[in-house]
Amino acid sequence: MSFATTLCILVAALGVEAAFGYPQRLYQLIGHPVTWIGALIAKLDRDLNRDDESSSARKASGVLALLVIIAITAGLAWIIQIALAPTWLGNLGLVLLASTMLASRSLYDHVRDVADALQNDGLDAARIAVGRIVGRNPQTLDEHGVARAAIESLAENASDGVAAPVLWFALLGLPGLVAYKAINTADSMIGHRTPRHEAFGWAAARLDDLVNLPASRLTGLLFALAARLVPNSSMDDAFRAMRRDAYRHRSPNAGWPESAMAGALGLKLNGPKTYGATLVDDAYMGDGRSEANADDIFRALRVASVAWALMLAGLLGLALILRV
Repeated sequence: MSFATTLCILVAALGVEAAFGYPQRLYQLIGHPVTWIGALIAKLDRDLNRDDESSSARKASGVLALLVIIAITAGLAWIIQIALAPTWLGNLGLVLLASTMLASRSLYDHVRDVADALQNDGLDAARIAVGRIVGRNPQTLDEHGVARAAIESLAENASDGVAAPVLWFALLGLPGLVAYKAINTADSMIGHRTPRHEAFGWAAARLDDLVNLPASRLTGLLFALAARLVPNSSMDDAFRAMRRDAYRHRSPNAGWPESAMAGALGLKLNGPKTYGATLVDDAYMGDGRSEANADDIFRALRVASVAWALMLAGLLGLALILRV
């Protein structure tokens, strides 16, 4: 499959996902590719992550589990791509498959739900809505904290859920996309610094940091460029916040899109937050006001939407150039 064809499939997949998302009825009927990957990860966690083994042995088991996960998922994706790619109908199948692993529509809808709840239904409803997209304890958040959490989640997941899958599909086709989703899902399930997973999930967490590195920088760049086109947003402040704050974030990748979004909107994001009962002291992104509200969430959604449109336009333009 040529690079131009890959880009055309990717552009079409982005369009399908943005228009339709992943239908709830289909999810209820067969689940989702990520849930299938998650089931494999959970089985390997049960079978290989033994409490009676040493830390080094559990780390080695985690490396083995990650290799198995990538080999199975990417291998199946490669077989599917080889089988489908030669025909236009097969390429349509690749479009539909790729669209299931992109998340711009679902991310937009979940973040918009938080803004709508804040605006129309009150703090309790907004806490419930934001609790669906963040890991922190929503009961510790006031109205401003809920709004900041939603914007931070939008910024970080725009990289993990949109830019990174797009990048890996563009580079390696369906196997690259599926391998990325497997690594990202493994990190979300076992890449935690807990007694059970600190050693076993070490490889998943480190590899996830690596494969997300280019997309996080790209997302920050797209947010900054988008801010130039969105009213009441600042491209210059987005670049300034990235240069100053991105490396101060606890995550090697999340600081880039979060700082860019903070600068673009004139906000102060991130900072100390509570996960469960644990307070995590993290650096602030941006130096604007911390009193975010529903209007700021809607502005963040406009910045993200324009950023995705710029990415789509870039992919389409490159595909047309290669086709000439």
